[in-house]
Amino acid sequence: MGFNFLGLGNRRLAILIAALLAVPVLAIPVAAAAQDDPHVVPPPKAQKKLPEAPTKLPKVPADRTRGLDFLFGALKAAPDEDSARHVEARIWALWLQTPSDTAALLMVRAKAALDAQNIDVALKLLDAVIKLRPDYVEAWNRRATIYYLKNDYVRSLGDLQQVLTREPRHFGALAGVGMIMQDMGDDKRALDAFRKALAVDPYLEKVPQIVKQLTEKVEGRDI
Repeated sequence: MGFNFLGLGNRRLAILIAALLAVPVLAIPVAAAAQDDPHVVPPPKAQKKLPEAPTKLPKVPADRTRGLDFLFGALKAAPDEDSARHVEARIWALWLQTPSDTAALLMVRAKAALDAQNIDVALKLLDAVIKLRPDYVEAWNRRATIYYLKNDYVRSLGDLQQVLTREPRHFGALAGVGMIMQDMGDDKRALDAFRKALAVDPYLEKVPQIVKQLTEKVEGRDI
């Protein structure tokens, strides 16, 4: 049936939440599925995923640090949603780059396994990528999605923390934190996470509406 995190006095979870929300950037909402058997795929209604890269990505230069700094500046200054989406895709493309051909191949296979709902296979492949390249943020991010689908909020938050430690501007991971907080019923922390996400990407899909709704719920309407 899964853990009832709302009723847990789980110190480890509290520490993870505090650490994640202390990272200077963003967050988004997540839904999970309860399951007793780790081989059972969650029902369709529960298969929301953490934000991930678009299907088609542009080719980008190899200079990641300089490229990302420029792109994040362009993202924050984007004049409209279409412009922001193009910049987001370039950022994802840089995040997905890895100098390891083996890691790249394992990531492709992990995505194929996840698309086929072979969750345990995808998890093992990502475990291998992280062991091979612990500095590769997208392996942590992708594994966080799988833990989320398995309703394992503690491990999902732990992997998102690994992402944000390496890349505090990772709007996908910050969005994931917000989603988990919202699913757990902690609207205040979810709102804080989503606001950090918007500080990085003002056009982050669906997040402005979520922030508006949570602001009214948590802080009340303006008189």
